[in-house]
Parts: sequence; structure tokens; C-alpha cells
Amino acid sequence: MSRYARQPLRRGFPFLLLFSVACVVLAVVLFVYELVTFTQFENRLPAGTTIGGVAVGNLTQQQAAARVENVFSSPVTVYYQDSPINILPASLGFRLSMPAMIASAVSSGEADGGFWQRFFNYMLGRTDTEARNITLIADYQQNVLRDQLEEIAAIYDRPAARANYDVNTLTVFSGEMGVEMDVETAVRMVDAALRSASTRWVDLPVSGGTFAQPTLETLRQLIIAYLDSRGFIYDGQTSVASVYIQDLATGEEMSLLGDVAFTAASTIKVPILIDYFRVLDGEVSQDNAWLMANSLLCSANSTSNLIMSDIIGGGNIFRGIASVTQTANYIGARNTYLTAPFIDGSPNQQFGSIQPPATNPNRDHNTSPDPFNQTTAEDMGTIFQMIYDCAYRGSGLITAYPEGQFTRRECSQMLELMSGLRLQRLLEGGVPPGTRISYKNGWVGEVTGVSGIVFPPNGRHYIISIFIWEDTGATGFQDYIRLWPIIEDISRAAWNYFVPEQALLQPRSDLPPTAQECFRMDAAGNRVPVYLPPYGQVNLDDIDSWQRSGG
Repeated sequence: MSRYARQPLRRGFPFLLLFSVACVVLAVVLFVYELVTFTQFENRLPAGTTIGGVAVGNLTQQQAAARVENVFSSPVTVYYQDSPINILPASLGFRLSMPAMIASAVSSGEADGGFWQRFFNYMLGRTDTEARNITLIADYQQNVLRDQLEEIAAIYDRPAARANYDVNTLTVFSGEMGVEMDVETAVRMVDAALRSASTRWVDLPVSGGTFAQPTLETLRQLIIAYLDSRGFIYDGQTSVASVYIQDLATGEEMSLLGDVAFTAASTIKVPILIDYFRVLDGEVSQDNAWLMANSLLCSANSTSNLIMSDIIGGGNIFRGIASVTQTANYIGARNTYLTAPFIDGSPNQQFGSIQPPATNPNRDHNTSPDPFNQTTAEDMGTIFQMIYDCAYRGSGLITAYPEGQFTRRECSQMLELMSGLRLQRLLEGGVPPGTRISYKNGWVGEVTGVSGIVFPPNGRHYIISIFIWEDTGATGFQDYIRLWPIIEDISRAAWNYFVPEQALLQPRSDLPPTAQECFRMDAAGNRVPVYLPPYGQVNLDDIDSWQRSGG
């Protein structure tokens, strides 16, 4: 055999093969490791995931559920102004639908592709950072929340203190401001806080409230307290005070025994004035204008009788008296009547009376009213309201008599005529000097009455009617030094209510000792007019024009 014969090939150690196998094994091991790691990663919620605003990315489902439940089980702190109060979600039966929200979180991650695609992205380092917010799914008993908030309101709400008054200054003023929670708005705000992961507090919607504004009822209480302070029993057996006030802007009324019957005295001359205009056909003559001025301003009984007899009654005074009463009743003064002529002192005066109408005043209080001449404070208020509404609104007497018996000008003339009264006492004594008042007074025996309309500069016109009776025993005549200041203070209280910006805090010190007369006598014994216009100068559209012209 040749020495070159083929010899067996001697092989070395298979490093390359082993290395290749090792690489394959390592690759398989790494693959399996990464697959296992990814599988474990897949059991966690995707990065960037939030549930109801709570970050749960890369947490297991159990960890995510625990974190969300921990946040939403914490109390919501509500603040009633500066007072914190905790509301526990558990007390409301607050429940989270965790399985549904976790399932939504898991499915949101699967939306990025199948398992192997997500694994491939994982192997390539393509980390998913997309933000995913899972809407909170929760429920609770809202009626329980409302009950809790109402309990809080019951504890912390403060009603506005009632308006009050000061007897010393005869003024009324607002009560302290109250506070009140808006429960329905609070329910919505707490509901939002219960569902919020970050804002777990609420400033409860508490309004500053409104001041309790004075009303005519406040004024009524002031008048009662004032009468008590003066020792005048307004609802007594031997004394009665009756007050009626109406806000002509709002129609609000106040009555203090306003339905008690009193002797009307000369206040009944206002219905006479109305009835005169009812039968008037054409312009008022100067003769008739002066008669009315003498009747209303000077309370002259003779001219009042003449108007009823010759103008209203057609020559029959009892027909005129009946007409005056019927007109008063027809326009709403149903407890008012006149059944006999005024005693005027004339030598040939005709006496007698007619049948009074049926009336129904308050019979709990007896002021011993004149059986021939009666009214109430409320009735006189109604009479003045009918004139005012006619003059200022085209209603009132115009509406009551739609066939044209009254015009707005005629009603304005009635008010203008009565604004010429210048007693300087009673209603006038309770308002600033120069204030326009259309009113009529009447006093006789133990009764003083006064009714009219006050026209303040602020435009808050109001009706005020006051009647006071006091049993004076054997004298049979009122103590006007005691009674008139009471009427003036009631008038002042009403003025302060309607015109608080010009309140009279003290009684006027410039009042005369008694009422001013409508004329005076000069040294020669001649009558000099004070506020009664001279004959021939009675201007019913401007009652004071005669004074400006030097008449």
C-alpha cells in the first residue's frame, strides 16, 4: 500500500457546532423568557390607563381595583361657609362597578392588535404610552344625599330676621340678613365631587340671603307698640284707635281695627264732594266752587247742606242726603252713611232723617258713633282710593260710573281742592312742612278722624285714615291735647315708612297749639282768608293760585 494511501481524517473539537447550538438554545431561552415576561406584562393594565381619573397603568387588575376603590371611598368635604362637614360615600350606598371598568381597561389595550403583534412591538421596544381614560361607573342613593344636605341646611341655615322698628324714632328698618343653602344645586355639586378623583371638596351654594324688608305689617306693629308706649289702649272698652294705610303704588294695605264704626263728623263731606261731581253737568261755576271750598276747607255745615239740598237733591235736602249715602255705598264704602242734615245754626233749618242703610262694621268695639253720620277708617280709605285711581289711572270712579259721570280732570280737581286744607295739625303735623296732602278732618265730641292722601317727593303716594275715640266721661269732649299728638305721631310713623330717606325722627316743634282756621278776623272785624280762597278766586286746578296772585 502506498504510503500515500488515504488516512482517516482526524477531527478536532466541534466548537462551531456547539456555539451554534448554544446560540439557538440561548435564543430559545431568551424567547421563552421574554414571552413569559410579556405574558406577565399582559396581565397588567396598559401604561397610561386611568379609571375615573385614577392612574392605574402597569398595575394588576387587583392593584388597580384597590387603588380606585381607595380614592372613591374617601370622604367628600363640604364647606358651609367656614364650617367643614364630611360626607362618607359609604353612607350614601356609593358602589363602583369595578369588573366592568377593569374589563374596559383590558379591552382598550387589546384594541392595539393581536397577541403576537403586541409581543412583536414589545420585543422591538415599542412601548404603548397612549392615554386611556376609562369612564367611572358608579351608583349611589341620591335621595340619601339630598336628605343629608337638607339636614345640613336645617342646622346651618339662618332665616332673615324679621324687620323691626324703633318706637322712639317711629322708624322701621330691615332685619338681619339670613343665609340659605340651595339644596338642589348642592346635590349636583356633591354628585360631581363624589365622581371626582382629585376634587373631593365642595363649597356649598349658600346665598347671602336677603334682608327682611319692612312691610306695612311692620308699620302696624310699630303703631301698636307706640300706642302702648303712650298708654293708649287701642282696642279697649273706653278707647279705640283705628288706622288704615294703603300703599298706592303696590295696593298693599294695613288695617288696625279699620272696620270699627266711628262718628264721621266732617269727613262725610268727602262723599258729598264726590256726589256733587257725579251730578255735575259741565264746568264748575265759581259759585259752586266756592261752596265746595267752604264745605271742604272750612267744614262749613251750612254750605254742605246747601250743596246737598239745592245741587244734589234738586231742592230736597233729604233726597240729596240719600244720594250721598247711596253713592258712598255704591263705590265700596258700605259702612258709611249720612241720614240727617248737619246742624248749621240757621233759624229755619229743616230737621229730620231718613232710614240708614244696613251696615256690618266690627261690633266688638263700640265708640258710640253718631246714629245719623257714620263711617270707618277703611271706608274713608276706599273713598280716597276711588278718587285717586280716577285721577291717576283713569279707573276708580270712572270705572264705577262708565257712562261718563266722572272725568280724570274732575277727580284731579277734588284732590286739588282738598290739598288746600292747612290745619297744620293732625296729618300735616306728621310730615315735613310743605308736603302736599289731600285730606279731610272731622272732630266732634269724643272722636277725631282724619283721612287723606300724602304725596311725598319720592312718588310713594299713600292713603292714611285715622280715627280715635276716647271716653271722657262727664265732659263728653275729647282731650285733643292728648289725642292730636297721637294722630300726628301715627302720621309721622307712616311718613317714615314711605319716605325713610327723609325720616322725621322727632316730633315737629313748630306746630301751633290748635288747628289753623281757614280765615281770621282782622282788627276791623273783617274776615281775612288764610287758606280759603276768596269768592271768585277758587281755581280747582290750582287751589293756591289766589295766594300767588296776591288775592
